[in-house]
Amino acid sequence: MTNYVITHLRELESEAIFVIREIAAQFENPVLLFSGGKDSILLTHLAKKAFFPAKIPFPLVHIDTGHNFPETIDFRDNLVKKLGVKLIVGSVQNAIDNGRVIEESGANASRNSLQIVSLLDTLEEHKIDAAMGGARRDEEKARAKERFFSHRDEFGQWDPKNQRPELWNLFNGRKHFGEHFRVFPISNWTEMDVWEYIKLENIELPSLYFSHERECVLRDGVILANSKFIKLKKGEEVRTMTVRYRTCGDMPITGAVESTANSLDQVIKEISYTRTTERGGRADDKRAETAMEDRKKQGYF
Repeated sequence: MTNYVITHLRELESEAIFVIREIAAQFENPVLLFSGGKDSILLTHLAKKAFFPAKIPFPLVHIDTGHNFPETIDFRDNLVKKLGVKLIVGSVQNAIDNGRVIEESGANASRNSLQIVSLLDTLEEHKIDAAMGGARRDEEKARAKERFFSHRDEFGQWDPKNQRPELWNLFNGRKHFGEHFRVFPISNWTEMDVWEYIKLENIELPSLYFSHERECVLRDGVILANSKFIKLKKGEEVRTMTVRYRTCGDMPITGAVESTANSLDQVIKEISYTRTTERGGRADDKRAETAMEDRKKQGYF
C-alpha cells in the first residue's frame, strides 16, 4: 500500500470521525445502525476510534428481519460483547405478528421493505433523534443524493429535493419535535476505500466476505444462497458453488459472486477490475428502476 493511499485513507478517516463527533455533540439520543455488513462494521470501528479510550457512547441498532445470514448474527453478538456497548434489536417478525406489516408471499417474497416499519417503530420507541449508517454515495444512485446530515420529517420520510446545504464542515442538525436525522459519516468513501482501510486497520469481518463453498440457486442471473427462506421456482436446482459476498443483506435477496478470493489482498485485487457495483446482485434493487429511492422516501436506511 503506497503512502498516497495511506494518506488518502487517513483523510477519509479524519472526516468520518469528525462527523461522528458532531453527531455526539449535536444530538441528545443518537444511535448507530448496524447491519453486520462491512460498512457498518467499519463505521463501528471508526466510532470506537472517535471516543477511545472511552466506550462508544451510543447504542447499536439492528433491524432483524429474521432472514439474516447466521454468520452475520454471530458476528454481531460477538462484536457487541467485545465492545461492551448496548444493542437494540428491532424485529420484523414481531411487526408481522402484531399486524403492523403483511408478509409477502410467493417465490420472490422479501422482508426487505418490511424493515421500514420496524426501523421507524424502533426509532420512535427509543426517542432516537439521529441514526447514523454506513451508506456510501457510490453504492447506488439514490444514495448519491444524500447529504452527510439527511433530514427526516415526523413520519420518517425523506425528500431528496428538500435537503440542507452543507458548506465546508458545517452541519445543520436543527429539527422540529418528532423529526430526526440519518447521518452518513462515510459518504465519501468508495468500496475500494473500505476494503483498503479494512486491510490497513486489520478489521475483522464475517466469513461471508471471503471465498467459501455454499449451496446456491441461480435466479435471473443472481446467485442466491439456498436456505429455508427461499422457495424454488420450476426448473431451478440447488448446486454447490464457490462464492463470496460483496454486500450483506437478507439471504433470499442478496446475490453472491463466484470467487476464489479468500484474503484481503485477493478481494482488493478482484474489486479493482470488476465492472459491476456491489449492489448489482441485490434482488430487491431490481424490482424497479427507482426501487431504492422509493424505499428511502418511505423511511428506509
